Amino acid sequence: MFVENNLFSIKSSKREQFISITEDINNLVLRSGAEVGVVKIFIPHTTAAVTINQNANPDVIKDIQTILASSIKGHRLLNAEGNSDSHFKSSLFGVSLEIPIERRKMILGEWQGVFFCEFDGPRTRKIHVQVWGHQEKR
Repeated sequence: MFVENNLFSIKSSKREQFISITEDINNLVLRSGAEVGVVKIFIPHTTAAVTINQNANPDVIKDIQTILASSIKGHRLLNAEGNSDSHFKSSLFGVSLEIPIERRKMILGEWQGVFFCEFDGPRTRKIHVQVWGHQEKR
């Protein structure tokens, strides 16, 4: 068993943005050599998150953003910084994921992708990735 730690940055260009990081994570898993294991993704920010959702039709992400915006509209928020909605969305989605690895790839459904969720951008953010795995015995 081994653990490989990785850190990379991502730059958002909008206040709210869902950015696919599926390929980035898959590349880290592949490079690690883990045949089987788990990849752990952690976002160390209180106004950002990580999620798995449908990655083939961009309208799904747009619909999610529309529903989130409408759920907060009309509420009196107390935080003077003006980003309470971003903190709420981060807590709603969560800041970490664990995804199984098999045959040197994440086990995801056919239409699933991993998304970094920016709720208070544009900013440069950090993404921590740990690969816990076993390599094939030779």
